[in-house]
Amino acid sequence: MSLPSALARGSSCSFARVLASRASSLGCYRSVSSFFEPGAPASARHSGPESGSDSGGKKEDEEQGKPRRSRFPSKVLRPESPVHWNLSDTMKKSDSIPVFSTVSNPDDASSATTKPLSMWPGMYHSPVTAALWNARSTILERAWLAPSDGPPQTTIMTKTPEESRTSILYALSTDKILREQYRNPWQGVRIGKLLEDLDALAGTIAVKHCADVDHTTRPLLLVTASVDKISLLKPLLLDEDLRIGGAVAWVGRSSMEIRMEVIQPVTEEEATEDDIALIANFTFVARDSVTKKAAQVNRLQPESVAEKKLFQEGEGRDERRKARMKDLSEGMRVGKVPYDAQKMQALLREGRVLIEMPTLADRNSILIRDTRLENAIVCQPQQRNMHGRIFGGFLMRRAYELSYTTCYVFCGTKPVFLEVDHVDFRRPVDVGDLLRFKACVLYTETDQNGDPLIHIEVVAHVIQPEVQSSEVSNTFYFTFTIDREQRKDGAPPILKVVPSAEEEARVVLSRFDADHPVIYPVLVKQHSQQSRS
Repeated sequence: MSLPSALARGSSCSFARVLASRASSLGCYRSVSSFFEPGAPASARHSGPESGSDSGGKKEDEEQGKPRRSRFPSKVLRPESPVHWNLSDTMKKSDSIPVFSTVSNPDDASSATTKPLSMWPGMYHSPVTAALWNARSTILERAWLAPSDGPPQTTIMTKTPEESRTSILYALSTDKILREQYRNPWQGVRIGKLLEDLDALAGTIAVKHCADVDHTTRPLLLVTASVDKISLLKPLLLDEDLRIGGAVAWVGRSSMEIRMEVIQPVTEEEATEDDIALIANFTFVARDSVTKKAAQVNRLQPESVAEKKLFQEGEGRDERRKARMKDLSEGMRVGKVPYDAQKMQALLREGRVLIEMPTLADRNSILIRDTRLENAIVCQPQQRNMHGRIFGGFLMRRAYELSYTTCYVFCGTKPVFLEVDHVDFRRPVDVGDLLRFKACVLYTETDQNGDPLIHIEVVAHVIQPEVQSSEVSNTFYFTFTIDREQRKDGAPPILKVVPSAEEEARVVLSRFDADHPVIYPVLVKQHSQQSRS
């Protein structure tokens, strides 16, 4: 029975009485009356003591032998005809609730022009991202003023890491509102929002390094290409200030690596290794904003011993990235990357027992497919970055939150985040794309201290139903553990996860070898040499 018909039959007087009581406490008799009987005139709808509109209802109640409560309007308590939901009659000027934007108006009162939406900083993201985008839009102000057909950047400058160094302070100890925005249900810091902020800060640093002094040239299009392994070195406290900062550490021809650090506690002295809670390396590539071809970025001149060391480490990671891409290409060319056949058959054998003979299988084992969780969203304009595409940090946050949920359901207790492995952004995500996240537990193990490790895979698919297209945008690999105190309190045991299909077994072996000292290139080259001979 619908709510209007229920009210018409007098079966929801208690509901009406509660609603009217709530309206009475808010001083809005008029809107509640019109809500239930919009066709009645204003004088009848308002049943205050001076209107006299309660006499008919009181007389009828007296005839039934029931005393009438005069606290509520009779028109509200006992509708006499079917109710029609006419919102236009309920929304009076006195009932309107004003809504204001949470950011300042980007229009300049002294100018007749309006900035494009991409120049409106921080409209939809965290307050930290808002501050970073505000700084970035100031740097890119010339992009709005420059002509759309402006020439590309041709002057290549030499900059130091210090010129791009940027940090931002989270005053969690004193700013209650900021602390509340970053609070998770267990009184800790929301790691997903922090990953989102790290990507925003890295993008701001990249913009600062690539900016030139010529305001007539069009700026470069900077895209997050990959994120190196991010490890949480120690727990983050919600009631202590923390600082995120970074600078360009290495530069190639059209790419750059930005080293990011999360520091807690924050002191006036220079941070030590013990103060660093998290380290991440973001790789950005530069493209011409018109031709979309690779564009050269400004050179980097490290000065201090630490900066020179970071430059060498970044150069080494770049060489390993290129070697990994070459080896993967070689592996695809020769067919399948050779895995240990015995390991694969052993994994599949356990999975077949769980499928075919579940009552005889190991009670401490579970199939990968039974650990899956997924969600899907339509990418909205509010989630775009300054280039009009979906914010990379937003993707990282959504993937982290799904991986956390997957681990939570799998373990039966609150997990603890340890790290996210290397992430490649293979395909950009546009506004309007259907983004589908699929997560599962790949495998579990124990470390040298006996602590359980749960490895989660999250695959992000970009789906376009109009053209029947589905492509992988990102693949994330997260690692969690369980707090020792929770295990002492009787947390359920961590199950062993086994694959049920050959493709799942390949992925498990691939991730296990990537997390342990097993080198793919040797296997690929051996297989390639055998195929040639």
